[in-house]
Amino acid sequence: MSTRMCSVEPMREKDWPVVRRIYDEGIASGQATFETQAPGWEQWDAGHHSFARLLLKSSDEILGWAALSRVSARQVYAGVAEVSVYVAANARGKGYGRTLLEALIRESENNDIWTLQASIFAENVPSIELHRRCGFREIGRRERIATLNGVWRDTILLERRSQVTGI
Repeated sequence: MSTRMCSVEPMREKDWPVVRRIYDEGIASGQATFETQAPGWEQWDAGHHSFARLLLKSSDEILGWAALSRVSARQVYAGVAEVSVYVAANARGKGYGRTLLEALIRESENNDIWTLQASIFAENVPSIELHRRCGFREIGRRERIATLNGVWRDTILLERRSQVTGI
C-alpha cells in the first residue's frame, strides 16, 4: 500500500481503542517501550501535549499514530518534547512511520517546539534509522538504563533541533 493513499488526521478520544491496540502491539514486540501495558485514555491524555496527536489512516483503517509528550514541567523546557511513533504490526516496513514522524515534526514546529527527542532501544535499528533520516542525531547511549521483563536494556538518545522555531 502506498503512503499516497493515506491521510494524516488529528487523533480524538474516540480513536483510543484502535490507538491502544497499536500501542499494545508495540509493547508486545519488546522493542518499542519499557511499558508493559497501555494506559487508559485519561492517563495517556494527561501525559501528552494536546496538539500534535496524529493518526495515519487509509480509508477508515488506522495504520499508526504519533504524539508528543513533555520532557519536563519546568517552563524553560516548554519547547522540548519526546516523540512517540507507533505503526500497526501489519503495516510496518511500508514507510508509514516516516509519514507520521515528518507530520509530527511539522506539527511540533507549528506549536513552538524547538527540540524533539527520542529514546529508542539500541536493538531497534529500523526506528533509529528512521529518526536519522528525519533529521535526528544521536547524542548518547544510556547503558543499562532500565529493565524490561528482567533484562537490562540500553537506549539510544536522539534529538532534532528545529531550523524554524527557537533559533
